[in-house]
Formats: sequence, C-alpha cells, structure tokens
Amino acid sequence: MVKKYLRDMVGYGSKGIKVKWPNNSRIAVQFVLNYEEGAENCVLNGDKTSEIFLSEIIGAQPVKGRHMNMESIYEYGSKRGFWRIHELFQEKQIPLTIFGVGMALEKNNEVCAAIKKANYEVASHGWRWIDYQNFSKSKEKSHMTLAIKSIKKIFGIRPLGWYTGRCSPNTLDLVIEEGGFLYCSDSYSDDLPYWIKKGNKKQLIIPYTLDNNDMRFATNQGFNSGDQFFTYLKDSFDTLYNEGKTNPKMMSVGLHCRLIGRPGRMHSLIKFINYILKFDDVWICKRIDIAKHWIKNYK
Repeated sequence: MVKKYLRDMVGYGSKGIKVKWPNNSRIAVQFVLNYEEGAENCVLNGDKTSEIFLSEIIGAQPVKGRHMNMESIYEYGSKRGFWRIHELFQEKQIPLTIFGVGMALEKNNEVCAAIKKANYEVASHGWRWIDYQNFSKSKEKSHMTLAIKSIKKIFGIRPLGWYTGRCSPNTLDLVIEEGGFLYCSDSYSDDLPYWIKKGNKKQLIIPYTLDNNDMRFATNQGFNSGDQFFTYLKDSFDTLYNEGKTNPKMMSVGLHCRLIGRPGRMHSLIKFINYILKFDDVWICKRIDIAKHWIKNYK
C-alpha cells in the first residue's frame, strides 16, 4: 500500500475554480501591515541574542547582548513608520488588515488606539516575532493562547485570522485544534483561498505573499529601490487583473512598519495605491472580508 503523500501538489488544477467577487470585480486586492516591533529577539525580551531578520542590516549576526542599532531600526517602525502608513490608508480610505504580534501591540497603546479607531482588521501574528520551527507543540500552543488573549484584551474581540510567518510543522494543526479562526494565512501556495481537511474538520486557508512584499527590501536579491517595488506590484496586479476577465484571483500585498515606512520606499506604495484606484472593477478589502465571502459561497 502506497503511503499518502502529505503535500497537495494539485490544488485546483487545470479546471480551476469559478470565482465571483463582489460587484463582479476582476481581482480582490488586500493590504497587510505586519506590526512586529517590540516582539523581536532582544535580550530585554528574555532572549539570549539580538534579532537578525528583516532589517536594514542584511546578513546581521546575532549579538549576545543588546544590539543597539538593531533595536533602533525596529523602533523606527513603531515610532514613525506605522504613522506614515496609517496616515496614507486613512487619507485614501482603504481597508487594511493588521498582522499583529501580541507582545508588540501591548507595548504601544497609541498605535492600538489608532488601529481600533480606523476599524482595521487585527489578525494574530503570534505572541512573539520569532522563529517557531523548533518549538515543541505544547510551547507553541501556549504562545498561541497568549496571542489570542492579548488581542482580545486590547481590542475587545478575539482574532479571526492567524499568521505565524516563521511557523512550524505543528502550526496548522494548532490553528485547527483551537477552532476559532476563520482563516489561516501560513501558506503561499495559490492565488486563491482554499480549504484543507484534517479528520472531520475543515480549515480555510487564505494564502499570503513573500514576493509582493516589502520584506524584499531587506533580503538578498531583493528590491533596491522603490521603483522596483512599484514595478513588481504593478506587474503582479496587471497580470492578475487581465486573468480576472475570465478567472478572478486575489492579490495580497505585505508591508512592514520599519521597511515600507521609510521615506525613500513610501512613495512606491503611494504610486501603487493611486494606480489601482483608477480601476472600477477592483475589490480592495480586508482578509476577513475574503474569508467571509469564501465561507458563504465556496464551502
């Protein structure tokens, strides 16, 4: 007997799936702002070494002690970057999903108040902004519980979306076992949502993106200028929009306060938003809106 392969290499296949977005839109565009600053690796958070991921210091090495440069790079995101991005989305009146790390949100009451007033969706991005690959299942579960409690305490409602980012082989099982998430975004495997089944339970997956993502400003072979970011986003949008004439798709855009929030990068986001606002048949929405639409129509 051949053992069942645990990965899905087929998906919707050649037949695809016929999708109808609200108002017959050709494409659903969704912006995510990751709020992580203050929950990264730092000795002040009880960690042994400093953060090394997604900063202006590409190839940073862990420091056994306080890494003052790294700390200040992250602080820029919460002190200035968030507000620059927030002001843009308020000016344009565009929906936004926050991937909020519990520990980070708890360290900035003013940011949380602005998020709540703006009615952004707050999905959980875990309790810490760290790598969970080698966590035990029980320890990862305890962090998930802390993350849910944190967002409920701050915003008065539990998160309905989950995204760890640097997840583990146990993450999806934990999401399903917890039972309260309408969607999970720890996947990059399609341009549309899809369902997975574990036992007698189904879980909606709304894939995220690591390519339409400002994180590539902070990685090798990434974006060197705002023009590159804008061009990549525009090309992605144009391709999906053209496909959407017959087969509507979804486009996610990933943002980080400390990255796109820098002045030299911000203009690329402004240009892209202005570009897509010229189209009438585009649904700009929150991830929770996509989840509810999919649950209602494609269950």
